[in-house]
Amino acid sequence: MSTTSIHVELWQVAASLVLVALAAAISRWQRADLERDIVVATGRSIVQLTLVGYAIKLIFEADTIWLVLALLAVMVFFGAVTARHRADKVPSSFGPLLIALALAGASTLGLVVALGIFDPTPRYLVPVGGMVIGNAMTASAVALNRLGDEMADARARIEATLALGATAREAAAPTVWRALRSGMIALVDSTKTTGLIFFPGTMVGMLLAGASPTDAVRLQLILLYTLLGSVSISALVATLLAYRNFFTPAAQLREL
Repeated sequence: MSTTSIHVELWQVAASLVLVALAAAISRWQRADLERDIVVATGRSIVQLTLVGYAIKLIFEADTIWLVLALLAVMVFFGAVTARHRADKVPSSFGPLLIALALAGASTLGLVVALGIFDPTPRYLVPVGGMVIGNAMTASAVALNRLGDEMADARARIEATLALGATAREAAAPTVWRALRSGMIALVDSTKTTGLIFFPGTMVGMLLAGASPTDAVRLQLILLYTLLGSVSISALVATLLAYRNFFTPAAQLREL
C-alpha cells in the first residue's frame, strides 16, 4: 500500500478563508443574516481545533490510556452541556444526556477494542472517540428536542390516556418512538447514500493521505457501523430517561 504524508502550510489555511468570505457574502446578499454567525463559527473553529491539536499531540506523545479517558470524559461532559441547550424544552435533561453519551461512547469503543478492530492506543481511541461522542451528542439532542415538542403538542392526549388508567410509560410511548426516530434517521439516511451521493470524511482523508481505496472503504464501513451503534444507544437512552422528567412521581403530567 502506498502512503504519503500531507503537510499543510498556514498560507493554505488562510487561502481557504476565501470560501468563508464567499459564504458570508451570499448570506449578506440574500439577507439571511448569518454573517456574524459565520465569522464567530470560523473564529471558534480555528481556536478550538488548534488547542485540541496541541492536546492530542501531547496525548500521543505521552501514550497513556488515562489521558485518553480524561479527554473522552471532557468530550462527554461538554457534549451533554451543548445538547442540553438544544433540548431546552425537556426538564432536567442534562442527567439523561450525560448518561446517554457516556454509555454510547463506552459501549461502542469497548466493543470495537474487544473485537480487535482497533488497538487500545491514543492514535485510534482519540479520533474514533471524538466521532462517536460527537454523533451521539447530535442524535440525542435532536431526539430530546423532538421529545419536548411532541410532549407539548400531545399534552391533551397524554392526560386523557392517563385518565383511562395508562401508566406514564404507556402514555408517552408514541412520543418516545417518534423522538427516537428523529434522533436516528439522519445517520441512517446518510448511511444509505454513502458512496452514491457523497464520500464520508474518513474515506476522503485516507484517499488524500495515499491509502488504497480498498482500505479506505473498509475503514469507513467500520466507522459507519460504529456510529450507527453509538447513535442508536444514545438516542434510546436519552429518550427513555428524559421522558420520565415530564411526569410527577404519581404519574401525573407536570405543568411546564
